[in-house]
Amino acid sequence: MTDEPPLRRRAAESRTADVPPPAVAEPADAGTEQPSGGPVPLTAPRDGTPQPVATPAELDEVVARFAAGTGPVALDAERASGYRYSQRAYLVQLRREGAGTTLIDPLPLPDLTALDEAIGDAEWVLHAASQDLACLAELGLRPRRLFDTELAARLAGFERVGLAALTEQLLGYTLEKHHSAADWSSRPLPESWLTYAALDVEMLVDLRDALDAELHAQGKSAWAAEEFAALITWATRPPRVRAEPWRRTSGIHRVRGARAQARVRALWYARDQIAVRRDAAPGRVLPDSAIIAAAELDPKDEKTLLTLPGFGGRSVRRLARSWLTALDEARQLADDALPVTPTVEGPPPPHRWAERDPVAAGRLARCREVVVRVAGEHRLPPENLITPDSVRRLAWQPPDEITVDTVTEVLRGYGARQWQLSLLLPALAEALLPAPRA
Repeated sequence: MTDEPPLRRRAAESRTADVPPPAVAEPADAGTEQPSGGPVPLTAPRDGTPQPVATPAELDEVVARFAAGTGPVALDAERASGYRYSQRAYLVQLRREGAGTTLIDPLPLPDLTALDEAIGDAEWVLHAASQDLACLAELGLRPRRLFDTELAARLAGFERVGLAALTEQLLGYTLEKHHSAADWSSRPLPESWLTYAALDVEMLVDLRDALDAELHAQGKSAWAAEEFAALITWATRPPRVRAEPWRRTSGIHRVRGARAQARVRALWYARDQIAVRRDAAPGRVLPDSAIIAAAELDPKDEKTLLTLPGFGGRSVRRLARSWLTALDEARQLADDALPVTPTVEGPPPPHRWAERDPVAAGRLARCREVVVRVAGEHRLPPENLITPDSVRRLAWQPPDEITVDTVTEVLRGYGARQWQLSLLLPALAEALLPAPRA
């Protein structure tokens, strides 16, 4: 990683001279100077905080403005994951040279395909793109070219890859992130929230330029291009439907027996139906801890149910009959309708390998050593060099004939990119061969 001052200079030089700088906080004491070279707090967008676009006429103006803009387009989206059942976007932020910053309210404007056509040929810049691509696609926004600043920072070897941390390290500005977990589905959105949202795209293109320069300096630009292309491909795939999602209930490992697991299942689906109907996050309808407590005790009346942890809230108490009905349905199930232990696809948990297959455990250890060593040599997080699941699957069931070509074929099937294969092979293939006897 190169020193930060040159990176700051490169980012600063990338801005056009006629663009005013972003607003920064005034010193608390006018007679006290800020420390030389210290980070500067960003308090407002350079063009002011825009009001959300909410009408077709306003959207038409935005489409024309962004179509006439130049260079990459910075995008972000705000969801309400802790409050709503859906993962839809409740605010979309964009910024482009010549177009300024725009906030769009997707509640009255759920179709943004015209905007997509206006900026489709541009490079889209997002931070942690995998979090936002799905909800943007629901609105008709799908990138053709992409630069993910978080992923770029990981490839460049930065330890802190959050947007605020990178903006401070590379550009010398600090961003406050205290509204990141806000309920963005609420209306009207407070002015301070809108300012926060606008600032999320204020410096994103400058950050992209600084990281791009760092990737070039480290010879990793081609790697990043492959990763960004893979992200775009991933975003076009339909979401995976998880079988038996109730098994992910937090604390389910404490529930013993098929009958008790049936109670977890019944309560989970009862909660899910209510959450969908209300468009509320399931945990706000009934916490997982309450489901586990009821599954363990199996209360048969409202008085007993309401004494359990998690059932004391007013809204939960009002649904007591729903919870008791779910428990009664589980109680009446025939034995052959109870949950059965699912067939596990892929390798077992690594801590069981030594007992079940010591030879495979040895392969896994050697493969992990290769990944950690190569990642360290190139200053990469091991999980970005190759997914841990791919390493486990390869070590548990290697190809019958272990060669560079056969291992390459297997890893390609797991989604490995060419740059990853070029770094890991042939060392990974050698790690799959039997260990020499001492």
